[in-house]
Amino acid sequence: MIKIAVDCMGSDNGPQAIIEACKIFLKRHDDVTLILSGEEQVLSNVKDIANIDVCYSTQVVPMEAGAMQVMRMKDSSMMKIFDLASKEKIDAFVSAGSTGGFLSLATLKLKLIDGVERAALCSPFPTLKGKPVVVLDIGASNENTPSQLYQFAKMGRIYSQSVFNVNEPKTYLLSNGTEEGKGSPVSKEAYKLLKQNNFPSFMGNVEGREALNGEADVLVSEGYPGNIFLKTSEGVAKMMSSLTKKAFKKNVFTMIGYLFSKGGFKDMKKTMDYKSYGGAMLLGVNGAVVKAHGNSDSYSFSQALEVAYKMSQTKIVEQIKKGFKDEL
Repeated sequence: MIKIAVDCMGSDNGPQAIIEACKIFLKRHDDVTLILSGEEQVLSNVKDIANIDVCYSTQVVPMEAGAMQVMRMKDSSMMKIFDLASKEKIDAFVSAGSTGGFLSLATLKLKLIDGVERAALCSPFPTLKGKPVVVLDIGASNENTPSQLYQFAKMGRIYSQSVFNVNEPKTYLLSNGTEEGKGSPVSKEAYKLLKQNNFPSFMGNVEGREALNGEADVLVSEGYPGNIFLKTSEGVAKMMSSLTKKAFKKNVFTMIGYLFSKGGFKDMKKTMDYKSYGGAMLLGVNGAVVKAHGNSDSYSFSQALEVAYKMSQTKIVEQIKKGFKDEL
């Protein structure tokens, strides 16, 4: 039985959206126990549902919380899910609450995998070819070293192989040009490391405008530009959706045109919908950790639970441990 600990508090849409997502998820999986953490009055109606256990808390971590604040909140719903790991085997941890607080707790309570210098926030992105590209780091850190980028490439490769079954993931560095000498000082040194160590299927640099064309399986970046790439991609997707709707509402002829092409646009919307990917994974810690979007609705949070389930099934943490142990 897979056990997933869920922080029900702190999201933009409130705990009821999270609870509804848990019910949706359990309809698809009877091999999972969800342990829900939150205030007693919130969880009073779910404690008797099959495959749901509850863990009561009295505090909610605010969205702007940092590492020090979240560590002082000993009875928060977020702290409680990580405290469970010291008492029983928990396969995955999921929250839509404070990103900084959640990532800090995950790193401090679960610890980094031996050999890993810095954990990376990772997310799959849609591409023109329909297959996902694994992008990391998308914001766990603002600054990174060349060796950390090398390790991100390694973790991304393992994730792509384990979760998406890509035998030889093509790995690129996000840069401002495709030439070897392009990029920030850190990424240029990371390029040298990857090349000197004959990193498998390292393809060089790729510009942001080509990053989602489907050629790359793994895209490596420092956390700061990676987060900008994430937010910009989401913003462009929203803008395209709005412009498309506006164009088809222009007159009766454009409306008729939409009737003939709406199937294709529905497919495009589905491909570009970031909610279908559930959230981001923190790779490099001793546990499957999934950060759902802060504004998750019941659908998107249920997808975050699917990500946690997939990570547990494929034993991605064990795969990363093995990959780094071989180098020690």
